[in-house]
Amino acid sequence: MKFLVISSAPFIRKSDGIYAYSPYVKEIEVWQKYVDEIAFSCTFWEKEGDLLITKIPFKIDKIYELKEFHFKTFFSALKAIPILLINCIILFKSIYNSDVIHLRCPGNIGLLASCIQIFFPNKKKTVKYAGNWDSKAKQPISYKIQKWILSNTFLTKNMQVLVYGEWKNQTKNIKPFFTATYAKSEIIEIEPRNMNGTIKMIFVGMLSKGKQPLYVIKVVEELKKQNFDIELSIYGDGSERAILEEYIHSKKLNSNIFLKGNTDRESMKKIYQESHCLILPSKSEGWPKVVAEAMFWGCLPIATPISCVPNMLNFGERGILLTENLQTDVTSISDLLSNQEEYNKKIKEGINWSRQFTIDKFEQEIKNILKS
Repeated sequence: MKFLVISSAPFIRKSDGIYAYSPYVKEIEVWQKYVDEIAFSCTFWEKEGDLLITKIPFKIDKIYELKEFHFKTFFSALKAIPILLINCIILFKSIYNSDVIHLRCPGNIGLLASCIQIFFPNKKKTVKYAGNWDSKAKQPISYKIQKWILSNTFLTKNMQVLVYGEWKNQTKNIKPFFTATYAKSEIIEIEPRNMNGTIKMIFVGMLSKGKQPLYVIKVVEELKKQNFDIELSIYGDGSERAILEEYIHSKKLNSNIFLKGNTDRESMKKIYQESHCLILPSKSEGWPKVVAEAMFWGCLPIATPISCVPNMLNFGERGILLTENLQTDVTSISDLLSNQEEYNKKIKEGINWSRQFTIDKFEQEIKNILKS
């Protein structure tokens, strides 16, 4: 079986091999176990920027290198026209030479490949839609077009579209799916943290406007004013770091709020196990991996109700859904932090739910998809 992955996720060449975004590498590593050959159609970056990257640990049989393009301005759109034509030719060739196509959406390359796959109705195809599948969500028009093409069973044949969450009134090729981080063998007994003493909160993710780490800091600042003994550790890096540092310094929060930078998987396991709550006021998510990871280790998720988050938190039974109104959210969090019994209940429900989604189950689901 010749397996082709088409993705906007870039590769980065280094002297010792090819690197890519770490969670993406971990997931594709599972898919490649069950195919004979694996090829990629993607772009290359010269530097990783803020990406947390990992070396690709398996053999790549073929790379069809694409050119990056965007439509942010009129001139960039004009410049993109010849690039689009070149990429179309490359994508046609890569799909023609493959048995099974695995498309990663959304994104500019995802949109282009979604159109081109229409001309290959007999090819077996899977799509991992890593964004928000909610039709009511405010999204770029290119995302909406991709979703329309992928769910149109007249245009799109022989394809399974894997989406995060369960949504009503979907076509038969739309399949609820998930992402896993931990194996069944890693499961250990976890007890809810005691509220006596310092309450440890964490933020995990890119330090970007879309993830709203500054909002998390403001929440903790307000909780401190209510005399909660609280610490916030921020794990991740990005363009907003300098703004966060300035705010923390200006508000004299240095003794309670700490910027920790990017952290590896094993360290994060321990951090989740030692923390009371995770706060993620993100404006856009597909499957918020850190929410599932936090619940797995008994760390209460506090997150915005976007994408499949309401389902993950069972509409507040397994955590807190943020309103993005500061005083309302602070009140909800402070009420829970003052109620050990309710906190314990949410933690235990979160543990039971999240531990359904292990790497073992993930691998079995992928095997089933490739065999079907």
